[in-house]
Amino acid sequence: MEFLKLAVNGTLMKGLELNPNLVDVGATFEREAETEPAYRLWTIGDRYPAMVRVKAGGRAIALEVWQVPPAGLGQILVQEPPGLAIGKVTLADGETVLGVIGEPLTVEGQIEITQYGGWRAYRAAVEAAKKNT
Repeated sequence: MEFLKLAVNGTLMKGLELNPNLVDVGATFEREAETEPAYRLWTIGDRYPAMVRVKAGGRAIALEVWQVPPAGLGQILVQEPPGLAIGKVTLADGETVLGVIGEPLTVEGQIEITQYGGWRAYRAAVEAAKKNT
């Protein structure tokens, strides 16, 4: 069976709340990676991130690449939060794969977290701040 590579940058990653959506369709983890430095990241209500490709001011965003059976891609997408879609993502090594991206309208009025370089780093910073209060 042929698989599609899917880059995920938030709650679909290993150990996070929506990861079972990948596992349940038979997806397998391939590797950790980063995007080319052309993306920005926002937290949507502190529940999940949205990554958007930008013309300027982007940076590399940490993500995971998964091997997904083609038949499972639609099931994963319909379970994603509103405002997220499947698009093409360019990785730091130049490879272009399918990936979960945010619609630009989704990030309007949300908190940008690009400076953390990824969802896991942002969530770790939030947890550390909670422990210090």
